[in-house]
Amino acid sequence: MKLTIDLSATDGTARTGTITTPRGVLPTPLFMPVGTRAAVKALDADDLRSLGIPLILGNTYHLMLRPGADLIADLGGLHRFMAWDGHVLTDSGGYQIFSLEPKVTEDGATFRSTYDGDRHHLTPEGAAEIQSKLGADIQMVLDICPPLPSPDPVVRGAVDRTARWAERGRAAFLAGRGWREDRGLDQAQFGICQGGVDEALRAESAQRTVEVGFDGYGIGGLSVGESRDEMLPALAAALAHLPEDQPRYLMGVGDPVSIVEAVGLGVDLFDCVLPSRHARHGTILTSAGRIAIKNKEHERDEGPIDPTCSCPVCARYSRAYLRHLWRVGEPTAARLLTIHNVAWLSNLVVDLRAAVAAGRFEAARREVLDTWG
Repeated sequence: MKLTIDLSATDGTARTGTITTPRGVLPTPLFMPVGTRAAVKALDADDLRSLGIPLILGNTYHLMLRPGADLIADLGGLHRFMAWDGHVLTDSGGYQIFSLEPKVTEDGATFRSTYDGDRHHLTPEGAAEIQSKLGADIQMVLDICPPLPSPDPVVRGAVDRTARWAERGRAAFLAGRGWREDRGLDQAQFGICQGGVDEALRAESAQRTVEVGFDGYGIGGLSVGESRDEMLPALAAALAHLPEDQPRYLMGVGDPVSIVEAVGLGVDLFDCVLPSRHARHGTILTSAGRIAIKNKEHERDEGPIDPTCSCPVCARYSRAYLRHLWRVGEPTAARLLTIHNVAWLSNLVVDLRAAVAAGRFEAARREVLDTWG
C-alpha cells in the first residue's frame, strides 16, 4: 500500500499536508509518542485519544519477546490488544538489537533476550513476518544501525547490508500480502536509509532504498552520537533523494531543536521516547525551556507548568502539587507529567504545521532556537 502525502502548503523546503491510510488521515508534520511495550509509559489509550494523538509507535524487539507476535496476532493484533483505534507504526527492532552488540551475518542478527537471556535470530524476512502478525498500519524494514562515530568501513558496510536486507525484507512483505488480506490487514512498509554523517553515503543509501520501491521512507542512524551540526547535512543529503510525494520519517529524533530543523528540511514524521522519559525523571518541557519539578522554587508555585499550554494538566494542576507528588514518589506524578510532555511536544509540531501553512515557518523556527538552542 504505497502511501502518498498530499501537500497543502510549503514554506521553503518545510511542508505540511496529509497522509491518507485505510484507517484515516494523518496530518503532517507529526510527532508520534513511543509505546514500547504496547503502551506509552504511564498512559492509556483514552489519554492519547483525548490529546488528539493519531499515531503511536510500537517496539518490535520488545513485543516479539513479550508477549510474542503469535499471541498478539491470535488476540486480534495490536489495535485490539491495546484497545487503540488510532494508527500504529512498528519499528523493525533493529536499533534495539544492534545496541545489544549481536552477532551479525549476511543472514541476520543473533542476540540474547534482555528478559531471560534466551538466544534469538532475526532476519529481514522474519522482521516483516513478525510485524505483519503485530498488525501495525506501518511496518519498518530491518536495517543495520551503526553507532556514531564508527570507522568508515563500518558505515559503508551498514549501507551495503541495509540495501541487501531491504530487498529481502520487501520481497518477504510482498509475499505475505495474501496472509494479511485474509485477516483484513492493509499494511504499508517503509524502507530505511543509513550512511552515518557521510553525505555521499546518505545520498547513495537513499537512492538504493528508493530503487527497491517502498510505501514510505525512514531516515535511520541519526541522533546516535553525532552532533546536530553533523546530523543536519547528512539528513539533507538523504532527503534530496527521497520521493517528494511520499512520507519521510526521521527515526528516533525528538528534541525541539532537531525537530524544527528537520521540519525545515522537509521531514514529515518523528518519534522519540524523550517526552515520556523526561517525565519519569521529573523534567518538564515548556515554552520557556526545560524545568525540573523537584526544584524548591516550585514548592509554593500555584501556577501551571506552562501558562501557554492547553493540556489538561496545565488547565488543572499547580506546580506545587506536581512537585509534591514527585517528591513523595506518587505514581500519579509520572502519569500527569507524561500527559503534559506528550501534549507539549505534539503541539509544538502542530504549531510548526500551522506556521508552514501561514508562511511564517522561519519566525517559528527562530522562536524554538531562541528558547532551546
